[in-house]
Amino acid sequence: MIDPPLSAAPPPAAPADAASADPAHPNWATLAAQIRRWGRELGFQAVAISEAQLGEAMQGLHAWLAQGFHGEMAYMARQAGLRADPGALLPERPADLPLRVISARMDYLPEAAPASGILAEGGRAYIARYALGRDYHKLMRRRLAELARRIQASLAAPLAWRVCTDSAPVLEVELARQAGLGWRGKHTLLLSREAGSYFFLGEIVLALPLPADRPLGAREGRCGSCSRCLPACPTGAIVAPYRLDARRCISYLTIELKGSIPEPLRAPIGNRVYGCDDCQLACPWNRFARVSAEADFRVRHGLDAAQLVDLFAWDEATFLTRTEGSAIRRIGHERWLRNLAVGLGNAPASPEARSALEARADHPSALVREHVAWARARHAARQG
Repeated sequence: MIDPPLSAAPPPAAPADAASADPAHPNWATLAAQIRRWGRELGFQAVAISEAQLGEAMQGLHAWLAQGFHGEMAYMARQAGLRADPGALLPERPADLPLRVISARMDYLPEAAPASGILAEGGRAYIARYALGRDYHKLMRRRLAELARRIQASLAAPLAWRVCTDSAPVLEVELARQAGLGWRGKHTLLLSREAGSYFFLGEIVLALPLPADRPLGAREGRCGSCSRCLPACPTGAIVAPYRLDARRCISYLTIELKGSIPEPLRAPIGNRVYGCDDCQLACPWNRFARVSAEADFRVRHGLDAAQLVDLFAWDEATFLTRTEGSAIRRIGHERWLRNLAVGLGNAPASPEARSALEARADHPSALVREHVAWARARHAARQG
């Protein structure tokens, strides 16, 4: 959801040494440095500024959409115009002030059971590392809004600004790349020399003549000849370097897709029931990723090593209780059971797995019944 403009309220009183809103004021570089310091105080690991020149990136987006790689994410095509022009998010922006985007990075890697062990033990559920703790949207939104308020308080005139945390159609990876926070990896995620790819991105779109940071140079961080992420994808979704077919991506299949998971892709999904990290696990740069100190990103309810049969037994009330404040709740109980049924169909044969599937064979949802029937047929074939 796009928030209403937040600059309509009168600004707080500016301190005596506040910078003038005049674009020619000599203190914009000082303010930019202060913004980075404030960002670190608020828990962001890196903050940088871009001019949001998106022409070349939009050509790539249109080519991606033309190939249908966005699948059922119709909003990607519907909002393409807005993605090309972040300034459209600030209709009240003064015409004489340039657009800038502040990109912020927040590391999220939790201390959790080793991913490789969970993926190898087919009876356990694998949940993407970012979803093991609290949903990051509200956390980042609050802190970005506080950063924007601090910027406003340093100025003598009202400031037009908008916070974005997946709440507005912006090309966040490209904006962060232009700001120098990292480079786009061959798996299409942003990569940082200091943090790999286990981090969230958020933005503040605003109208101020802040000096922009520069993108990384060719020698400051690249994938080079490495392409480990491509064969690491279980479903072959990375069809070429820097090109992702979302229709095959496990994150899309288990989160964005509302209907049936295509049958040829069910077996490759394995025990991944919410998202996937395989391309990140294969990336050498992630050896630099550090465990986040953010308490909200700590593992909740033992979801880093839970048994598939235990999660499949959750009724809707339990699901809603256990996923309160979690990104997992957004898919709802029906799709949660759909994903777990696929995981159980791929799990090692056991009386517990067969009993769990049998108990859901007559589930009221046709979507759940279909995937349970597929899973039971898999187990029957193994027995045969």
